Amino acid sequence: MTTDVLARQTLVLNRHWQPIHVTSVVRALTMLWNEAAQVVEPDEYRLYGWHEWSELTPPLDAPCIRTAHRRLRVPEVVCLTHYDRVPSKAVAFSRRNVAKRDHHTCQYCGVQPGWDRITIDHIIPRSRGGTSSWLNCVAACPECNAIKADRTPEQAGMHLRRRPTRPDWKPFHAIHDGAIASWSRFVNDAPSLALA
Repeated sequence: MTTDVLARQTLVLNRHWQPIHVTSVVRALTMLWNEAAQVVEPDEYRLYGWHEWSELTPPLDAPCIRTAHRRLRVPEVVCLTHYDRVPSKAVAFSRRNVAKRDHHTCQYCGVQPGWDRITIDHIIPRSRGGTSSWLNCVAACPECNAIKADRTPEQAGMHLRRRPTRPDWKPFHAIHDGAIASWSRFVNDAPSLALA
């Protein structure tokens, strides 16, 4: 149970209260402990440091972390104390982000092999001058990647389910389980964050 709570999502704001990304509760608590962030209480917009936050009694129905001596409230929103930049408008190219863009689905057969088995296929193989880029890479299951091997999809007799694109930027590209209701006070499109 505690592991599930620590893996929950926490919205991160820069010091100007602009949303910049999402992190885990455990990372948010670490930032709070190190004074790199403060917890934002969404109803009153009040800021709490570690000491004040650890002294609050969580509501009975709210998620919390249980220790030997107390129950610690789970932060839903934190605000960084020094960082004021706005996030980049481009999603970084990476294996993880390609898999997210393709919804962890093989772009050849449509199977969802799971995060630990998904691979990235270069449509035009690197040996033929293909680049590691948004427009040349797709998520693929290990079986389809092995069948295609060092060939183009046409040469392998395989068809892409969808042409790869550069994803639209969203500061919440890392969200797995969807947004939390209190985030709507800080994010314009909170109900649609689950797609990010």
